[in-house]
Amino acid sequence: MDLDRLDLPLPRTLVASAALDFAEHLESTTVFHHSVRTYLYGHRLGERRGLRAGHDYDDQLLFLGCVLHDVGLSDKGNGQQRFEVDGADLAAGFLTAQGLPAAEVEVVWDAIALHTSDGIAGRKRPEIALVSAGARFDLTGGPEPLPAEYVERVHTALPRLRVARALRDEIVAQTLADPAKAPMFSLPRELHRQYTGHAFPTWEELTVAADWQDDGGPRS
Repeated sequence: MDLDRLDLPLPRTLVASAALDFAEHLESTTVFHHSVRTYLYGHRLGERRGLRAGHDYDDQLLFLGCVLHDVGLSDKGNGQQRFEVDGADLAAGFLTAQGLPAAEVEVVWDAIALHTSDGIAGRKRPEIALVSAGARFDLTGGPEPLPAEYVERVHTALPRLRVARALRDEIVAQTLADPAKAPMFSLPRELHRQYTGHAFPTWEELTVAADWQDDGGPRS
């Protein structure tokens, strides 16, 4: 990707550029655009919250978490775990090979693995919380507002290309091929359920299977 063409604020360090190339090579254009927009929105949401890059958080780590957060949907990243964890593992291996310190790799791993975990990622350090916030904003446009002029600039540089449908289809394709990639109560499982109409076991069915009789009745 030609960073100068974007005319948008992206980190220009060697590892940031390498991560950008890595994601662009692995991902569909639609998902890659989403990954870069996630940073542009996450960074701006951080400013809106009064967070200063380089003071309150490491902007390079935020960028790495954003740009790599969906590599688990690529062929190379498609392993035997839910896509967020597969992606975190692939990103960690790549960044370790790039010479990033282990403590920084761990932050990026957490940011990617937790990016769909509403209510958890937001309680973590800014590099993690803003990956989740940026990804959510790109898909839902909220819940925090950003200036319409800025959003229009981002969309002009990085067209959306029906990203919501593309992400759903890529996640579901993985779960159809390997149901183990849709663990209980996860985003992949819920998208799988919505797409297929398949009824998974309920909480009651799961917890009664062991015959613990947790309903309070006498145990035989």
